[in-house]
Amino acid sequence: MMNYVPVPYDPELEEGLAAFLAAVEAVPLRADTIQRNREIFASLIPSMAHIVGDRPVEWWDVEVPGPEGAPDVTVTVVRPKGGPRPGAAGIYEIHGGGMLVGTRFFGIEGLISAAVEHGTVGVTVEYRLAPEHPSPAQAEDCYAGYLWTAGHAEELGFDPERLLISGFSAGGGLTAAVALMARDRGGPAAAGLYMGAPMIDDRNTTVSSHQYDGIGAWDRNNNDTAWTAILGPRRGTADVLPHEAPARATDLSGLPPAYIEVGAAEVFRDEAVDFATRIWSTGGQAELHVWAGGYHGFAGTSAARVSQAALTTKHSWLQRILHL
Repeated sequence: MMNYVPVPYDPELEEGLAAFLAAVEAVPLRADTIQRNREIFASLIPSMAHIVGDRPVEWWDVEVPGPEGAPDVTVTVVRPKGGPRPGAAGIYEIHGGGMLVGTRFFGIEGLISAAVEHGTVGVTVEYRLAPEHPSPAQAEDCYAGYLWTAGHAEELGFDPERLLISGFSAGGGLTAAVALMARDRGGPAAAGLYMGAPMIDDRNTTVSSHQYDGIGAWDRNNNDTAWTAILGPRRGTADVLPHEAPARATDLSGLPPAYIEVGAAEVFRDEAVDFATRIWSTGGQAELHVWAGGYHGFAGTSAARVSQAALTTKHSWLQRILHL
């Protein structure tokens, strides 16, 4: 049996990782602890009013048409108070949480900050979670929310040619799924894709998926639990579609320019690198960053120098792709 030696964490990140694990109580993610993990993560997110505070933004919820035969989908809109300037950019955000936990308010701080700093219009989507709602419910809900967002650009106040799809972890994987669905179904193409540490491969067979088994913010066990809940007995078989696990796509041509970033010290490293490589092989555009010593989610949970570098570099790409 191969001995999988993990890439060490950046020493400046170790304190942030320990604090994150303490905050989430480090409850192992198993089929019988999914609900407990949902409760823990929900307790970490304050009310929307508290998150916004006195910053000059306005926000509201909308029930939008869901996939055919499925319930409506709730989205939250965030934009500058009084409305955006003409020609503003839009950001469609998809939250992480392994498609098992989390709500549309995960990551909404980024939409608020972008609205304040750049005048953007943000929309974040509440998609159904596994295992109560097996795949492809998650991707279909996110695609339905994306279609509504793109179709209501004028009403919301942004330029439909400047709409970004964005997500981290499971949200990064669903970002890729929505982009593939838009391409395959003739839906509107986004201006760009932000895929942070994307969860895109149900097979869990890469070297990095073995290196982080029992350690880290998201480990091999979590990945196994999540994909099994999402796909059930189809997991790992030829029946899994690219819109469910985007690493299964044999053709990555025709996608919008993508920004893909991942820590070198985490489960999703190798699948992220492979996805970028295969975009390049089609002549597509992808900007890939593999941050040395970075654990899953390091940029959002640590003030280390590598975290600051990651945030600065991401911001630079956003400015270029959305002409901010």
